[in-house]
Formats: sequence, structure tokens, C-alpha cells
Amino acid sequence: MKKLFLVVTIAAICISFGAGRASAQGPQGVGASVAAGSAPSESSHASHSMNPIKWVKKSPKTANSNLDAGSDRDKNLTAKFQAQGLLPANTDVKSACQNFKSLDACVTALHVSHNLGLDFNCLKSNVTGVQTSADMSGCKGTPGTKIMSLNSAIRAMKPEANAKAEAKNAEKQAREDLKEAGA
Repeated sequence: MKKLFLVVTIAAICISFGAGRASAQGPQGVGASVAAGSAPSESSHASHSMNPIKWVKKSPKTANSNLDAGSDRDKNLTAKFQAQGLLPANTDVKSACQNFKSLDACVTALHVSHNLGLDFNCLKSNVTGVQTSADMSGCKGTPGTKIMSLNSAIRAMKPEANAKAEAKNAEKQAREDLKEAGA
């Protein structure tokens, strides 16, 4: 009997405590502003977020924001990649890396293109989702229609290649190149 009384007392305390906390939170739901006595205002919600992470403005960094065609580093990268056969003689790193999210991703794509004998413009179009002004008639599939991962783009363009291993190898080569260049 004592156990039953103890269980009922604890349950009653928990229920009353929970109800007190729920009423302290105020009205919620679609009609909360009306129930609280304030008029809904669209501008108050749009102008200020209560999320502190959204208070910090972040500008998206792209490969082009990391590159300056006139800098010594970028001239060295361009010369190095042209000597390795990654870039044609009339192309610089800044123009080749346009639309890539990062310089690492661009250099990795350059290495994949060179290692597997793929057309860089087709690979670039598949990875960035942006169709370039270059001739895309030789590309497999419909380049530039959606963003693909590097592995997916390799599989689409050269199904017989080991996409994962090739991507890892190219990432390693890109890290080494950028480390040497101080990027």
C-alpha cells in the first residue's frame, strides 16, 4: 500500500511540474502571435534571425577568389601545369579554374583529366554543373546539366577506370603541387 501511495504521489508531482513548465512557455503554433496579443509582422522575422551562426556573414570562396592572374604564385602554377601538360599553352590557371569551388578541386580535376586522357572541359562541366563556351560535342552524356562528384564524373566519362583510386591519386598530386607552390 505504501508503494502504491508513493508511486501515485510521484506521478502527481511529475504531472503538475510538467503542466507548470508547459504553461510558462506561452502559446505556440500558427496563432501564437494572435494569442499572445501581438500582431504578426513579416519584417520582424525576416530582418533578424535568432540563430547566432547566421549573424556572421560568409562570402563563398571560389577558386577564382583564391587566384590572381598577375601574382607570382599563379604565374608559377600556370607555368608548372603547362610544363606537365595539364594546361594548354594558351590557358592560365585562373581561367581554367573558373566555376570551381576551390583551387584544390580544380587542380585535382586537371590531374584526373591528364592521367585518364579525358577532356578537361567536359570534366569541368560535369563537376561544376556549368557548361563552358568550349566545344562540348565530344562529351559523353549531357555536361553542365547537374553537378556530379569527381568519382561520378570519372565513371560517366570512362567507365572502365577505377574512379575512386584515380580520384585519390589526383588529390594526392594536387596537394603536392599546391604545397610546392605555397598555395
